[in-house]
Amino acid sequence: MGATARTSSAWLSSGTRRDDDVWRNWAGNVTARPARTVAPRTAEELSAAVLQAASDGLTVKAVGSGHSFTAAAATDGLLIRPEGLAGVRSVDRAAGTVTVGAGMTLRRLNQELSARGLSLTNMGDIMEQTVSGAVSTGTHGTGRDSGAIAAQITGLELVTADGSVLTCSARENPEVFAAARVGLGALGVLTAITFRVEPEFLLTAREEPMSFGEVTSGFDALVAENEHFEFYWFPHTDRCVTKRNNRGAGPADPPGRAAAWVQDELLSNGLFGAVCALGRAVPGTVPGIARLSARALSARTYTDIPYKVFTSPRRVRFLEMEYALPREAAMAALRELRTMIERRRLRVSFPVEVRTAPADDIPLSTASGRDTAYIAVHMYRGTPHQAYFTAVEQIMTAHGGRPHWGKIHGRDAAYLAGVYPRFAEFTAVRDRLDPDRVFGNPYLRRVLGR
Repeated sequence: MGATARTSSAWLSSGTRRDDDVWRNWAGNVTARPARTVAPRTAEELSAAVLQAASDGLTVKAVGSGHSFTAAAATDGLLIRPEGLAGVRSVDRAAGTVTVGAGMTLRRLNQELSARGLSLTNMGDIMEQTVSGAVSTGTHGTGRDSGAIAAQITGLELVTADGSVLTCSARENPEVFAAARVGLGALGVLTAITFRVEPEFLLTAREEPMSFGEVTSGFDALVAENEHFEFYWFPHTDRCVTKRNNRGAGPADPPGRAAAWVQDELLSNGLFGAVCALGRAVPGTVPGIARLSARALSARTYTDIPYKVFTSPRRVRFLEMEYALPREAAMAALRELRTMIERRRLRVSFPVEVRTAPADDIPLSTASGRDTAYIAVHMYRGTPHQAYFTAVEQIMTAHGGRPHWGKIHGRDAAYLAGVYPRFAEFTAVRDRLDPDRVFGNPYLRRVLGR
């Protein structure tokens, strides 16, 4: 993949495809064989590619780094690669904004911001996604007052189905701006994004084990008392690991290199991957492994710049389902999940992750209009996941849950229209911008309707 437009045209006209023309996502559960692949360097090049594809009867999808677990970006038509759209376009310190190409990775964005003494207010826990992929699927971290990455957008540039290059903000094309901040790739292809940023600050992270009962009974207080609170519960155990991130005056006190390697690389990646592989091969070992894993992570406190606290390396590959619930329903749903695992005697080697977000005003944000708690479940890649994920989904939908757009779920437009009050607002913008569904694919037909 990553072929140039000229090379793509050559192998299209020959009518043949090579094995390396197959696009795969990070988890390996989604593949696509596009007819053509281009990596435009400007919005104008992208516009021309979209118009040519539409003229040829091809659908168009843009991919990022493939960290979505759904087929949101899959196409057998024209595949847009983002790497040519990846620079810093402008920095406006007076306005507190930075505009970057949509193909920039979050890792590079964080590094570029830090080099300028700037930071996002909040972010997710990995940095491998492109900024366009992260915002389009609603990527989020955890926060009492600060929301998802998309909630930090103040402007964007979008190439639409007719080749137009739209500049959007709260004042310019405001209806498109409102919808396209979490656009699922259904409205067009993002080429640039403007983020609200602030002077770089320090976060103190406090990680410590707690019991399941302590965390669930004290959840509301823990969220209220901390700027960023999250926890992981280890199935088959009564143990959780909590993480509280709060701003501090410093000085910086990052974890020592050896300690960081043990915690983040050995325990959370290397050793964890090995024990997950053992659990896949011998499911009966999973409860014992879970108990050992829960005890292995010890308390620690450290202080560093934001992206080094918010994010962690994730090298063990997995499949994931995540649901956004009304915050007041989350602990009841988690207790039901625990009971279900025990009753069905499922073998779950990955911890369950719980995070929060405040209500926002983005039509298809999972936190749209309500204070939210997220419950995420994972299974090691190659381990049967259907029974677990189906049972989890039944619990989450009973509480009015909204599935993460980039993670595995079975919901359709009929269900989603019922849990998103502004769903029709989004589909109306889509009908106006892409009436012929140039940017459509089977995933979007399922979740947005035809």
